[in-house]
Amino acid sequence: MAEPEQGTAQCVRAVAEPVGASDLTARHSIGEVAAASGLSAHTLRWYERIGLLEPVDRSHAGQRRYSDADLARLAFLTKLRLTGMPVADMVRYVELLRAGDGTRAERRELLVAHRAEVRQRLADLHATLAVIDLKIEHYGTPPLPADGPGETRDQHPAQDRKSA
Repeated sequence: MAEPEQGTAQCVRAVAEPVGASDLTARHSIGEVAAASGLSAHTLRWYERIGLLEPVDRSHAGQRRYSDADLARLAFLTKLRLTGMPVADMVRYVELLRAGDGTRAERRELLVAHRAEVRQRLADLHATLAVIDLKIEHYGTPPLPADGPGETRDQHPAQDRKSA
């Protein structure tokens, strides 16, 4: 059996480089997967319970053991959550995946729709960032120190009050 630190390093690699991870050998503990993925052990068990993950293999002592294929799926699911996909849509995607190649078009449609939502949120964030940049530009450089301790000279006090 691998040393704990070596197992954690392998787990981190499998999460970081999930493309083509089809190794089904159950080798990673729930603690290693939690540390490598940033998900809590509770979330990992919940993902299994709601069907986002296939039932995870168990050691002879009943402890969960995750494969590199499980980690590849977790890496993708984590990206979907990071981009705001609702868990219900993630479950739908996994159900379609389980249903086989006949659902490729539906899976693609689900991802295309999600991509459009992500792009819209990015556009909204860029527009919001532009407003923040304008406000920072409005304030210019930091105020100059005043003559007394702890005081500063306001450069445009009346204009600041008007523009919030």
